[in-house]
Amino acid sequence: MALRVIRLVIPSGSTVLKAVNTVQKAGVHTTSVRNLQYGWWAYALGERTTPRLNQYSKIISVDGNLASGKGALAQKLADKLGMLYMPEPDTFYLDKMTGQKEPLPVDFNGMCSLEKFYTDPKAADGNSYRLQLWMYIMRLLQYSDAIEHLLTTGQGVVLERSPFSDMVFLEAMFKQGYIRKECVQHYNEIKDISICEFLPPHLVIYVDLPAEEVQKKLKQSSKSYLQNVPLAYLKSIEDTYKKSFLPTISEKSELLAYDTMQAQDVERVAEDIEYLKFDKGPWLEQDDVTYHHMRMLVEDKHRVACLTHIPKFLPEITIGAHDFDEKYYTYKSLPGKKYAPGYNADVGDKYIWLK
Repeated sequence: MALRVIRLVIPSGSTVLKAVNTVQKAGVHTTSVRNLQYGWWAYALGERTTPRLNQYSKIISVDGNLASGKGALAQKLADKLGMLYMPEPDTFYLDKMTGQKEPLPVDFNGMCSLEKFYTDPKAADGNSYRLQLWMYIMRLLQYSDAIEHLLTTGQGVVLERSPFSDMVFLEAMFKQGYIRKECVQHYNEIKDISICEFLPPHLVIYVDLPAEEVQKKLKQSSKSYLQNVPLAYLKSIEDTYKKSFLPTISEKSELLAYDTMQAQDVERVAEDIEYLKFDKGPWLEQDDVTYHHMRMLVEDKHRVACLTHIPKFLPEITIGAHDFDEKYYTYKSLPGKKYAPGYNADVGDKYIWLK
């Protein structure tokens, strides 16, 4: 039984991201209108997407190496352009989607640890690949949230990294011997059948900081586990970005690149965006029919998550049936997890007794 199906219930689009902290006052689906789930009847009765889209109805992904300043640029750019800012998701992003007051144990969040990856990247228990795959799923869910917000409200979104650039870190991990070749093959299979369902960002902004400078900044981090990240790993990330990802993504998305000093000038970045023509990529081929099908997909988070499931055994991400059973019932025993949201157990039991 695959690890990835432990979290069986993912809420519909009407409830996702309410708990995500954002800079913009306009939250995701916070009005009574936005709480209504989009569906076939909405389209049949005349609901259309294109009328609400404007010049700034774009998805912008800000990419770069660790500690490159991409988060600061993304947040300031969202403020400048009146877009929604989505910070880079962590391993507990699913808890934020479901409105958990406190993060659930790691057993229900990918069974992986970011801290363990940096302190023991070659751990024999497969933590490194579980982390990579779990983070891809989290970014895929966040990206579906971004598209849903764009198509539902017309407001553009600026986010830190997208699932399209996750292969950069996977390749760097493989080059350093952190994961096996079989894991790379598995990841490529997963990505091939999932990322193709989504349109790429309209614009990718790359913040370039040399690996040596990245390492210096990490050594000054308050997080001790980031202070000893190998230079070779950081260099691999930089090389893969420049030699593989950026040339590929530029065929479908607009691309801007800045060094860290230039990236601090948000006025300049915003001006450069104004001059872009946005005349390439699959977004140009979309209409109300294709937007309708895209909205149906991205609001169904369970369907989005299931795009990453393939029936293949891999020790790093697979647990036995008995272990799965134990974790499942442990999860269902947590407060508020026994019944579906909104179900009144007392009323339900009374109804059954009356029958």
